Amino acid sequence: MQKRSIISTLLLALLLALGSTALLADSHGGADPRAGQVEQAINDAEAAREKAGSVDGEWRDTAKMIESARKALAAGEYDKAMKLAREAHQQGVLGYEQAMSQQELRIPSYLKY
Repeated sequence: MQKRSIISTLLLALLLALGSTALLADSHGGADPRAGQVEQAINDAEAAREKAGSVDGEWRDTAKMIESARKALAAGEYDKAMKLAREAHQQGVLGYEQAMSQQELRIPSYLKY
């Protein structure tokens, strides 16, 4: 009888410990910390795209890449989403730089009609 009581107590303690661990995980959102990093990278890419667009320098695929990154984030594919977000950010930066460098573009006289 005493063994049964000890086993029951140990089993109850184990179940309580497992249950409290699950509750703690839920109270912290249970989300992967990379999700926040990816979300920030996507926001940075969107800002770079908008900056490039403000000087008519947005590249063709940048918005598509950001949308794909958002879908990958929603699916929990953090590595893929981060890669797409970084690439989209780089395209935004390069698109802005390209547009700014070509504002003062002068066509040589020998190319004029």
